[in-house]
Amino acid sequence: MGLIESEDSLNSDAFMELAIQEAKVALHRLEVPVSCVIVENRKRWTAIDGLLHKWHRDGLSQSEVVKRISECTLFVTCEPCIMCASALSDFGLKEFYYGCTNDKFGGCGPILSLHETSCVQSNNAGITGLKCSGGIRAPEAISLFKIFYQHGNLNAPKLHRADFNLSTFLLLAVLWRLSLLLLEHQL
Repeated sequence: MGLIESEDSLNSDAFMELAIQEAKVALHRLEVPVSCVIVENRKRWTAIDGLLHKWHRDGLSQSEVVKRISECTLFVTCEPCIMCASALSDFGLKEFYYGCTNDKFGGCGPILSLHETSCVQSNNAGITGLKCSGGIRAPEAISLFKIFYQHGNLNAPKLHRADFNLSTFLLLAVLWRLSLLLLEHQL
């Protein structure tokens, strides 16, 4: 969990850059390169659990936490899936921004627009739906996915990936690292 202050709380490009950087960290760990940052009062948190822990440590009541969440903004590198978009709507966030679209499972666009209405009458903050915007730094988010999927998900269970022998695995690991180095110089 990291905390970074921004001079401009409305600078969606700068906060999305922070999410992209976190996604690159995930890619380096051979994880799916999706990441988000949560912005509260011009401060960036890399994980909701860190923010909730801080609020708990500060002694906030449940109603105060709900109020705080309704003032937060989320920046995520990929359009939330149907389940996540519905949860975000119910969660009570002020707004969220995403990078690339999720053409197969996206919950904020042409598949379903679950962010526009809540599954219940109103969410915890009394809000129905939430503001979302997409396409912010989408080419960078897409390039991270391309690198990840070109080499296959090396962390996936054997049932979900090609059966590699050791020499193929080592070759892919070397190619993976070279791709990451090239990406760092291009972005």
